[in-house]
Amino acid sequence: MKQKREYLSRTIEHIDITRINAVPMVEAMSHMAFSARDLARAAEIYDRMLGDRECGVFLCLAGSMISAGLKKVFVDMLRNNMVDVIVSTGANIVDMDFFEALGFRHYIAEERFKSGLYDEELRTAEIDRIYDTLIHEGELRICDDTVRQIADTLEPRPYSSREFIAEMGAYLERTGPKVQDSVVLEAYRKHVPIFVPAFSDCSAGFGLVAHQASRGDRPRVTIDSVKDFYELTQLKVKTGETGLLMLGGGVPKNFAQDVVVAADILGVEVPMHKYAIQITVADVRDGALSGSTLKEAHSWGKVESTFEQMVYSEATIAVPLIVGYAYAKGAWKGRNAREWSRILESVAVKS
Repeated sequence: MKQKREYLSRTIEHIDITRINAVPMVEAMSHMAFSARDLARAAEIYDRMLGDRECGVFLCLAGSMISAGLKKVFVDMLRNNMVDVIVSTGANIVDMDFFEALGFRHYIAEERFKSGLYDEELRTAEIDRIYDTLIHEGELRICDDTVRQIADTLEPRPYSSREFIAEMGAYLERTGPKVQDSVVLEAYRKHVPIFVPAFSDCSAGFGLVAHQASRGDRPRVTIDSVKDFYELTQLKVKTGETGLLMLGGGVPKNFAQDVVVAADILGVEVPMHKYAIQITVADVRDGALSGSTLKEAHSWGKVESTFEQMVYSEATIAVPLIVGYAYAKGAWKGRNAREWSRILESVAVKS
């Protein structure tokens, strides 16, 4: 049996779009066919979205985006006002980004592990596998317990995930992150709200379970997913024009799209999302595409049909090209920080 350090020797390195110029590649792809041309059009739509000064930008993250090496892309989007709100799965925000901000890393797995035949070997070594990436189980438990510690310090009441993740950012600011780049910390500094509607479905869930168990019958911290939906809807109501850049599907995609319908339920007329891009490898025919293409979403009154583009590609390939193109084109340079967290702090529903 190998020593743990032998399994965990090569770290995942996050791609830096600020050091490459994706424009020539994407422009060349615009003259091709199939997914290449779709990707080029998506890049143009995202650049147009950033150039539209009335438009607020939603970034939706599903799947294992940060452990796969895209963290710095998202951090650079935050630093350069290329995104105004993030809606994500818990794994990306807690198990991956916050985890790395605590000083831990994700590692490149040996090719043999992708077969799944050696997972018992990894389990014995207390190493978890994310397809071709490895993570130290003991370090993940420290991440879980850090969430518990944060919860233990808070006033016991219901929180939106946005409020709790802001507390995670404040924790990193106080204690000092162990790495230069963190989505949670940068969003906290830029007042960009992060929503994780299924917050318990990640390491945060283990930490909160431990917090609640330790409280017994006393008041405790809880996460209110309806409050998430209300706050996200308030952003749409107060902003008007919006655009979506969605990586994968699932809960983040549906929450971000559904704010248009939720506003209508509240008796407020808002425009559909003006721009929409979805990067996915899922297929609509068996329901795997979170139930809909962007064109289908138009039938629900969620997404306009003029500037929408599905890109059927794996995200680690498509995202550096699409975001890298927009970064190099520079429409974001005249864009002001919206600081949407400040808006939500003023309209927050007090429980």
